[in-house]
Amino acid sequence: MKASLPAVFFLLVAVCASADEHRLDSANIDPQDAISLQRGARTFVNYCLNCHSANAMRYNRLMDLGLTEQQIKDNLLFTTEKIGDAMSISANRKDQKEWFGVEPPDLSVIARSRSIDWLYTYLRTFYRDEKRSTGWNNLTFPNVAMPHALWQLQGIQTVKTEIEEHGGHKSEHRQLVLETPGSMSSLEYDNLTRDLVNFLSYMAEPEKLKRSQIGILVLLFLLLLLVPAWLLKKEYWKDVH
Repeated sequence: MKASLPAVFFLLVAVCASADEHRLDSANIDPQDAISLQRGARTFVNYCLNCHSANAMRYNRLMDLGLTEQQIKDNLLFTTEKIGDAMSISANRKDQKEWFGVEPPDLSVIARSRSIDWLYTYLRTFYRDEKRSTGWNNLTFPNVAMPHALWQLQGIQTVKTEIEEHGGHKSEHRQLVLETPGSMSSLEYDNLTRDLVNFLSYMAEPEKLKRSQIGILVLLFLLLLLVPAWLLKKEYWKDVH
């Protein structure tokens, strides 16, 4: 028996809703904030580049963010000696798969495959789970293979489950609780993850900001061109009318 189109549609909606049941927080990034992008690049190199590569991104592109070649060499070159090299890692893929169960994905375009808000929420919703082999789980990405690389900064969160009853129907509400504070306050950690997500967004499309600026200039030029074009049209058609 074939399912009707409406039934299939509502089934897909239900599946999507269940897959993304955790509410996403707004990252509210500013792609024009060069200082934020620089801080995000520093966090990415220090914490993410140990396991995740970004082979579509080269270190010398960081000069577009206002960093000098010497600053990049002194502070951000840990996996290579050449500033023109890609952001790759030396870890063996087979070893990574054995350690984590899956190969950590390349993060060059992760901001395009996952939304900005998803990444921001994901980085803030890790919690301690002794049932997992890594000791960590995530509300946004349940049963994720990745451990919490930033736990020393954020601290250790746990999940508290509350049962709410409305009109005879029970619903489960899961809430994160900071059990052990980290070296940063909650606000400082939120700002750090926002900067990191801002850099991930930039890394996915380095030319996006430049294209937007060029687009604005083109629109302004067309608006200015509209005036002489209208006057020229008026001059040509004055005898007709």
